[in-house]
Order: sequence, then structure tokens, then C-alpha cells
Amino acid sequence: MKKILILLITALSLSSCGIYKFNDGDVGTAKTFEIRLFQNYATQSPGSTFEPGLDRDFTRELQDLIQNQTSLDLVSSNGDLLYEGEITEFRISPMTATADQTAAQNRLSMAVNVRFFNKTKEDVDFEKRFSFFYDYPANSQFNSVKTAALEEIFERIHQDIFNESLANW
Repeated sequence: MKKILILLITALSLSSCGIYKFNDGDVGTAKTFEIRLFQNYATQSPGSTFEPGLDRDFTRELQDLIQNQTSLDLVSSNGDLLYEGEITEFRISPMTATADQTAAQNRLSMAVNVRFFNKTKEDVDFEKRFSFFYDYPANSQFNSVKTAALEEIFERIHQDIFNESLANW
């Protein structure tokens, strides 16, 4: 009897979740999305550097994330949802020092300004800055950690953008 009761409670609690998945976004009545190229204006921020291809890679990976986590179709113009913005910071800074006053750890920081417009629900439009960082040993060359650093930074910033624009829960 006790096993049947536990099984019944488990079944009811799982069925109340419906078909909602935690990676699905709340797209409302939107059918399409557009992501304009995120121009790289990082060099306009003191201390930032220019990283070739950063704008293209950041934009493509955001497109991939939204395509993979929603049922929306990517379009090149007139999307129901529009993402646009610019990369405003891309900088490497020393973070911690050793006893002999040399850097022990460096930090790669990246910031992006995002404007989001939803033609089907305009009260959720926003403009917001998103940023993240990646720390690595100072004795490592940036090129040796670049792939892992950008992967982690992009993943975090993209997920934050997704959550802000489509995860209404």
C-alpha cells in the first residue's frame, strides 16, 4: 500500500510539470528572431584590445543558442524578436600578484551592450549590459587559453541574454 501511494504521488507530481523543459524559452506568439552583427567597439574602452573575428563568433553562437533552445526560426530581417548591440569591452588585466610583484593571474573580461525588441510583446523590450570574465595563470600565453576562455565567457553571457529575454519564470 505504501509503495502504491509513493508511486501515485510521484506520478502526479511529474504530470503537473507538463511538457515544460528548463531549457525552453518563453517565446509567446513570436515565430522568428533576428540577431544583427554585434559590432566590436571594444577599442573605444580604455585598456581594451581588438580581437579579430570576435564580433562574428559572438553573434553566431548567440544565434545557435536561441535556435537550439527555442522553436523560433532565424531570419535576416523583420524578426518578431530582434537582438542587436555591440561588444564594449575586451581586456586582459593582472589580477593577483606574487611576492616579487609580478602577476600571478590574469583576467580576460568581456562586456556586451544588448538591445532586445519583441514585436509581439513590447513591454519586455530592454537595453542592458552583460559581462563575464575568465581567469588564467599569468605564465600562460593568451593564445593557449583563448579557446577555453571565449567558450566560457560566451556561454555565460549568451545564457544571461537568453534568460533576460526569454526565460520568464
